[in-house]
Amino acid sequence: MKKVEINDFERVDDLHRNGYMLIQDPKRFCFGVDAVLLSDFAKAQKGEKVLDLGTGTGVIPILMEAKSKAEHFFALEIQEESAEMARRSVELNGLSEKIDIITGDIKNADDIFPLSSFDVITTNPPYMENGGGLKNGFTPKAIARHEVLCSLDDIARVSSRLLKFGGRFYMVHRPYRIADIMCILRKYKLEPKIMRLVHPYADREPNMVLIEAVRSGKPMLKVMPPLIIYKDDKTYTDEIIKIYYE
Repeated sequence: MKKVEINDFERVDDLHRNGYMLIQDPKRFCFGVDAVLLSDFAKAQKGEKVLDLGTGTGVIPILMEAKSKAEHFFALEIQEESAEMARRSVELNGLSEKIDIITGDIKNADDIFPLSSFDVITTNPPYMENGGGLKNGFTPKAIARHEVLCSLDDIARVSSRLLKFGGRFYMVHRPYRIADIMCILRKYKLEPKIMRLVHPYADREPNMVLIEAVRSGKPMLKVMPPLIIYKDDKTYTDEIIKIYYE
């Protein structure tokens, strides 16, 4: 592990994969279980190129690099402070030749990267539509949670343009937006192929949904068995332990 500058207000979290660590600022938006689940749900094969849209501090490409043999990862983040932390995490883990962090706007991603150049695109986007419930302006946490700088439509549009024919799109979102998600993905020829609902407990309603779509894929949606996070005694289920820890 290389030495990089860690600011006094930052912390370094263990990702429990390949000894990788992640630099985070607790006052900004820190990654959660949704990012970890997406990094496991998304699949990248040997030699493939992957783009993560709205990468934050880079947790998804770093975790996916540990779990796959993809050729290279690119990650786009509009907030320079988060992108700078992500670059230091990439350097800290000795991954500078495998992961590139780019500062830029998702809405302009199809001007930043060549069209039809990626095999896989991942995204853990803002969940709240049109800034709904937003009270504190454009803070880092608000930008991560609310569609104030980009919308689901923006993400689907640029992903369709940047994916190769047959390329795969992976996203984690909220179940109450499923109807919107399916309509918008099809609008941009991203055909939903796999869906998995995530439940906090077996007897609770789902609070996350994982979706795989294929650019110009044929219609056929597979619904996987639900993923349960906690057992009744509030400890992680065996599947979650396997996802989180090597």
